[in-house]
Amino acid sequence: MALTSSPSHGAFLKLSSTHGEPFSSSNSTLFMGASIALSRSTFSGNKSASRKQLVVFSRKISGLEEAIRIKRQRELQGVADVKKRPPLRRGRVSPRLPVPDNIPKPPYVDSNTLPEISSGYQILNSDGIAKMRAACELAARVLNYAGTLVMPSITTNEIDKAVHQMIVDAGAYPSPLGYGGFPKSVCTSVNECMCHGIPDSRQLQNGDIINIDVTVYLNGYHGDTSKTFFCGDVTDAMRKLVKVTEECMERGIAVCKDGAPFRKIGKRISEHAEKYGYGVVERFVGHGVGTVFHSEPIIFHHRNDKPGCMVEGQTFTIEPILTMGSIKCITWPDNWTTVTADGSPAAQFEHTILITRTGAEILTTC
Repeated sequence: MALTSSPSHGAFLKLSSTHGEPFSSSNSTLFMGASIALSRSTFSGNKSASRKQLVVFSRKISGLEEAIRIKRQRELQGVADVKKRPPLRRGRVSPRLPVPDNIPKPPYVDSNTLPEISSGYQILNSDGIAKMRAACELAARVLNYAGTLVMPSITTNEIDKAVHQMIVDAGAYPSPLGYGGFPKSVCTSVNECMCHGIPDSRQLQNGDIINIDVTVYLNGYHGDTSKTFFCGDVTDAMRKLVKVTEECMERGIAVCKDGAPFRKIGKRISEHAEKYGYGVVERFVGHGVGTVFHSEPIIFHHRNDKPGCMVEGQTFTIEPILTMGSIKCITWPDNWTTVTADGSPAAQFEHTILITRTGAEILTTC
């Protein structure tokens, strides 16, 4: 379950129905236009050398303009390749499902107040790692099962019900249920929905894509994972978006190890996404996870210059969201469902990882 980045460089879950403006940083302006002022001294000195410098400078400007043109062309082509679909509309949301009294519940369940983000890193000992592996393995199994349910005509509410039952049958608690008032046990984000979609009575349509975000609370630890699935016959453009998004997550994980800077994650993800002209959503970020659902470190998926390095034994999520068009977003009046401002499709993948001395172990596998 993603966090929302804030202008103060912190993070929080979005609880507003206003238009979202993406978090920005000095290193996330690639392909963005910039005004350039030239002084007389810029090309002063030898006239021949000055002309050569001017030619080189002009070529740089032309190259930047060409890069902007190519990127925009890719964006427009990608959106054009997707058949125009009716925009998402909220369906009927059924009452939250009960959880047996004997299942341990996280502390936030009895409050509708959104929990504060814990400032401490979650660095686990051997016992904690074993429990974290169990929670993450269960989350992965539940997610795989949820994926088998994706087909035209099924409702996202039916997926939620099935996921809820599998989690409680395993003696675990569905972490999203009751988190800051979230009414369901899983997030289902369809087509242009970036994240935090609330399951409802809407039937999936042939050609949809859907991200299912599963988090379970087992033996005091949260395991968090998500994947974007195809519903029926999906266009090549949508398939490509989903494929590249998963590759971005994998490239972000590949740079992780003890001592590695967190900023390398965003750099690798952005480099790969830009090859295909996709936008990397800046507003939603990864987070520390363990005994606490959301904590530091905050994981930015776009280029950034944030300080901090990974530590052996640390657990956190990497969960990039890519779009075909704008990375700006709008949050619905339900205070959760967040969609792209231009209606372009979005895809997301997420794993919980454990930092080791030489790399990263993906915990949410089965």
